[in-house]
Amino acid sequence: MLPIQGLDHLVLRIRDSDTMLAFYCDVLGCTVEKRQEEIGLIQLRAGRSLIDLVPVEGPLGQRGGAAPGREGRNLDHFCLRLEPFDEEEIRRHLAAHDIEAGELVQRYGAEGSGPSLYLEDPEGNTVELKGPPDA
Repeated sequence: MLPIQGLDHLVLRIRDSDTMLAFYCDVLGCTVEKRQEEIGLIQLRAGRSLIDLVPVEGPLGQRGGAAPGREGRNLDHFCLRLEPFDEEEIRRHLAAHDIEAGELVQRYGAEGSGPSLYLEDPEGNTVELKGPPDA
């Protein structure tokens, strides 16, 4: 079993940044934590987790296919926080289930930057497995 601690973040592909920011910040009470304009990413604090907004016209958004709507998906991926994060053990566990994870990369999440792997579930949904922030 993987040592899941909780949901670190989820990533929504969006069409209208202003409207989405107004909803998540003004209506729900999230706050803008970080903007990464060079890749097209707005990260909102939602308690202990993050909600990442990715405008479809930005660099990240253009890689995700059709814009959100009846025929387009708006969930890019969700991230599970693991601790401890033992890359060898995680890969061994996944391989036992015939699942291959991508490259280990440092990514920013709800608790800061830390190790991260992407994989796909059986229906093609992207799942990120993320370790604790670097010391």
